[in-house]
This record gives sequence, C-alpha cells and structure tokens, in this order.
Amino acid sequence: MIKLAIARQRYNPHGGAERFVARALEALSAEDRIAVTLLARDWPEGTMSSHDWHFQRVNPFYLGRTWREVSFARAVRHRATEYDLLQSHERIPGAAIFRAGDGVHATWLEHDARTRSAMGRMALRWSPYHRYLCRAERAMFAHPVLRCVICNSRMVRDDIAQRFGVPDEKLTVIYNGVDTTAFHPDVTHHRAEMRAQWGIDGEAPLLAFVGSGFARKGVETALRAIAPLSPVHLVVAGEDKRRARYEALARELGMASRVRFLGAVGDVKPVYGAADAFILPTLYDPFPNACVEALACGLPLFTSTGCGAAEWVSEGQNGWVRDALDVSGYQTALRNWLVYRETEEGRRALRTAARATAEPYTLTAMAKALSVLYLQLVA
Repeated sequence: MIKLAIARQRYNPHGGAERFVARALEALSAEDRIAVTLLARDWPEGTMSSHDWHFQRVNPFYLGRTWREVSFARAVRHRATEYDLLQSHERIPGAAIFRAGDGVHATWLEHDARTRSAMGRMALRWSPYHRYLCRAERAMFAHPVLRCVICNSRMVRDDIAQRFGVPDEKLTVIYNGVDTTAFHPDVTHHRAEMRAQWGIDGEAPLLAFVGSGFARKGVETALRAIAPLSPVHLVVAGEDKRRARYEALARELGMASRVRFLGAVGDVKPVYGAADAFILPTLYDPFPNACVEALACGLPLFTSTGCGAAEWVSEGQNGWVRDALDVSGYQTALRNWLVYRETEEGRRALRTAARATAEPYTLTAMAKALSVLYLQLVA
C-alpha cells in the first residue's frame, strides 16, 4: 500500500486547483494500492465523495500572507516522513512531487505586469510575498528530493524546463480530467429555461465565461471584443471583488443589456447548456478546468496564448486562440464563429469537434495516469 500525502493549503470551492485535488482524491481513493491523505489548513465537509480518504489539518499560526506560506511549508515538511510520497500543490522545497497546477509564479508575474502601470510593476517587483514565492519556487525545482513535476499542459512543462533547467525525465504532463458523463452536450436541455431566466432570446449567439478573478481571466477583453457585435450576448459566472467595475464598463460600452453577471455559481452545467461557445481570454492559466468542461459540453473555445488549453485548439475547428489583450483579434475570431453559426451544419461541426477534443480526458484516465506514475516512483 502506497501512503500518499497531497498538500494544498487553501480551499476555494470555485478554484480549479481545488477541483483537481477533489477529483484526484475521489479517483485515487478507488485504487486499492494507494492510501491518500490530504494535508490542508481546512477542507469543508461535503466537498468530497464518500470514498476512503483521510484529511489531516495542518494549520500553523501566521500573520500576513508571506508568513502563511512559510509556516505551512514548514509544517508539511515536518510531516513528510510519515508518507511514502508527498505531492505538493504549493511551492514547498523538499516535496518529492510537485503538481504545477498554478503554473510558474515568475511567469505569471511577467504576464500580470503587462496590464499594470510603472508603479504597479514596481510594487510587484518588490513585494515580499512575491519575492518569497519566486525564491521558494526556484529552490523547490533545484531541490535534490524532487523526483517528479506533474504539469497540466505542455506550456507549463516547457516553461519549467527552460526557466529552471529541470530535466525531461522529471517532467510529466497529465491533463485535468473531466466527468464526460456529467459534462456532455446533453446539457443543452437547460437552454430554454436558463435563457428565459436571463431574458436572452433563444436564438441569440451566447458566450459563456466561467472563472473568478476577472482581471487575470480576461473579462475586460471579452467585454470589449463583444461590444461591437450587436447580436452576441455574454454570461459571466464567477465572483470578483471589483465586479462593479466590470458592470460599469459594460454600461460604458453600451452593452449592459447583453451581459449577465451571475456571481458564483454552484453548478455550472446549466450555464454551459445555455451557451453556444466559451470565452476565456486569460492572461495566464496553466490549464483551466472550465475549458475542459466547456469542450466536453460541446462548446467551441475562445482562449489565449497564455492558456494551456490553447494547445488543444485547432483554429476554426473547435475554437480560436489570440493574445490575451488582442481585442481586435478576438473580434475577428468571433465574426468567423458567427459565420459558422449561420448553418446547422456549421454549428454541429463545431460542437462535435469540441466534444471529441475532451472525450479522452476522463477522470478515470487521469487517475490511471497518476496511479502509474506513483507506482513507478515507489518502485
């Protein structure tokens, strides 16, 4: 029996990393050869299945976010000897396995700086929190205990190899799995009900956006790209503390009647079911679960070159890819999409190609790949 510990510090019920951990725990706990323990500050009841897994609270005292990271890393390392393998989803030097679900922090800072003023870039550069994470990240990739880095896209794998010199044999790509039965084109049975609820015509072109953290995920780019395309509507499922700013922008662009801000949504399947396509012009996203879910539901994908899901996109077949800040590029892509939508054949081809893209990436396939990896590492 392999004793595996998975370390993830904070729980966000709408976070992609947390959903990966939850799905991985559920899938792995069905493996007789692997005993899984989650190490976290907290993990709310009811967010996991009833499978046999264990939760161990690791919640040392802290003040401020830098101390929070340091104290959690120390506490996890203290418990590492209790397990055969420690897989961290945080930047903890000394873990045998690192799952780079959040990508490379140094790369994220470079993307984030693109949208900031000179003062904002200076604040990023000298932030104690970001400086600590970059140091911990570099130390983690250079640590002799590190045996494997699980990447959720080739984009992340190549970035780690080039930036930190991690050898290829330590880098493996395991894409996020999705429940292809639950996330299925059949979710269109929600279409009429949800559109009536939102006051959107049944035949109007509708884009869905799912994600929290609107600045990083690209809500502004989506709004500006859609604004001149009068038939196109947008629903935004997700929360942001600056939501009012984006609602004001929609009014300023004269498109407030075509945008619905839904806030946090517990079950996103009706959102996918009501939509015709999915848009996520994110600045940096290693591989969002929302993209896998949307493709599995048959929605063609509009995303960015800074998104790992872009490597699944074939231009004009199952989606379009542009730079995160290329508003005119997205407008051109959306116009091309509207041409496809003019015929039933075109709409069906897009949906079929999108679904086929996601079909191999089931939860079972993800769990199998992880199990093989863990068995190899123990052997």
